[in-house]
Amino acid sequence: MDQPVALPPEIDQGLSEFLSAARQAFDGELISAVLFGSAAEGRLRSASDVNLLLLLKRFDRMKADWVREPFRTAHVTMRLDVMFLLEAEIEPVMDAFAVKFSDILLRRRVLFGPDPFADLVIPPEAVRRRTTQVLLNLMLRMRERYALVSLREEQLVHVVADVAGPLRACAVSLLALEGKHAPSPREALGLILTEQDAPGGKDVVSLIDTARREGSLPPGTAGPLIFSLIGLAEFMYERISTAAATTEGNHG
Repeated sequence: MDQPVALPPEIDQGLSEFLSAARQAFDGELISAVLFGSAAEGRLRSASDVNLLLLLKRFDRMKADWVREPFRTAHVTMRLDVMFLLEAEIEPVMDAFAVKFSDILLRRRVLFGPDPFADLVIPPEAVRRRTTQVLLNLMLRMRERYALVSLREEQLVHVVADVAGPLRACAVSLLALEGKHAPSPREALGLILTEQDAPGGKDVVSLIDTARREGSLPPGTAGPLIFSLIGLAEFMYERISTAAATTEGNHG
């Protein structure tokens, strides 16, 4: 992992306050606290969630009740989302949610305790299977949202912002299956667009950035962008089978 990038002061303070409350609430049950996603790489946007994983020995009801109010406060003030993961669940959860955890392996910062993912690798077959599922879900979601709200460009912008993260994570997984690496999910998506002449080209990356940063897009661009993203998801879905075959051949 690269050297940590400084967080905005209000986020840094909010995280410290919540983590202090969590350590008091869970006490010896708390093993590690891991910041992941855009906050971990110092790329928070105004609409970004702050994602934190708490690794626990067990999820005790009374202790969960003690952390409820600090969590509610942090969720409102800094968009904090917390994953409460038990130590015994690490490997099955990584297998079941391979795309998400591939992203966590790439973008994480340990705030407390040992790094629970330091020596872990997600099996390629789990990555292929879950990436396929995520891409299928994204295609279905984008088609449904376009058909429902295509007359309201501001709502299409929200769709773009919502699907950008999962699409980027799928790009990371796809490149990993092909034995390639990108410095970040954003660069991974850009690499796929550049290398393979996928739908939309370089404009897709810049328009996604605009939608996430400003919450708006130039007039008339949201609809075509959604169709470019649908086409990109379809493109990656078709390519994933080839990547899987190549990976299996390399490990055969």
